Amino acid sequence: MVRFVERKWWYFAFSGLLIIPGLIFLLLGGLKPGIEFKGGTLLDVRFDTPPTLAEVTAVMNDLGRREAIVQAAEGGRIEIRTFEMKPDELVAAENALKAKFGANVEVNPSTVSPSFSGELIDNAVRSIALASVLIVLLIAYAFRNFGWGAFRYGIAAIISLLHDAAVVLGFFAALGFFFNVEIDSLFVTAVLTIIGFSVHDTIVVFDRIRENLRLNPGEALNPVINFSIMQTLARSVITSLTVVLTLLALYLFGGFSMRNFALALLVGIVSGTYSSIFNASQIISLWQEVEDRLRHRAAPAPA
Repeated sequence: MVRFVERKWWYFAFSGLLIIPGLIFLLLGGLKPGIEFKGGTLLDVRFDTPPTLAEVTAVMNDLGRREAIVQAAEGGRIEIRTFEMKPDELVAAENALKAKFGANVEVNPSTVSPSFSGELIDNAVRSIALASVLIVLLIAYAFRNFGWGAFRYGIAAIISLLHDAAVVLGFFAALGFFFNVEIDSLFVTAVLTIIGFSVHDTIVVFDRIRENLRLNPGEALNPVINFSIMQTLARSVITSLTVVLTLLALYLFGGFSMRNFALALLVGIVSGTYSSIFNASQIISLWQEVEDRLRHRAAPAPA
């Protein structure tokens, strides 16, 4: 029997090593909102012979657009993200690019208004908050035979999924800090998908704990948790591995526009598997240990 619960502080420490650097990058402003969040103009530029990113950046600097982010895209295209450009500024940018790189340069602009980006952020936050509340209620109902203690399973699942979300956000904050990687609406989709996957895996472990407690009334909680994790370990790892292999193929061959989406899912699925096995059930164990200590201190001393 592997003693998962007894090593919980090691698992919590490892999670801290993953999350704390990401939080630092988040505080440093590393998470770069894409054009869909902050509004602005996206120029999708096609060339006969793609120039270097530095050359395109120099053209945008000459136009006074020093804030512009220039990135390579699939098919030899280059994407330029900048603050919202007026029609005359778009014409000036297109003329400058054609003058520098030839008349066959094709510029396809698209603009996102700040009002749309604000609505997107609000909807994303509301979706995550609503999903979290429903998850707690659903798990508490499934564990209703434990009385008020049923809520600890729902709260542990929420802490676990927040762990996964923090890992993904921190990872992309680091990418944004060092490589100017931006997040978009697909990133929000990826985070919501990760939350669903993480909770699903956690519920499988919790359900096994519930069944083993029902079949072995009076058994100590920690041995039951260890046995339940052992019973579900192979299933969790194999399921996650099949998803990881699929996402790896999507990341490598799915095209530039899907790359960050697949990368976010990859990081989240691996983190979700870890938290479901090594964090969620350990939180239940820690909660029970704290309750037992408080109950022991509150008990009257023997005469």
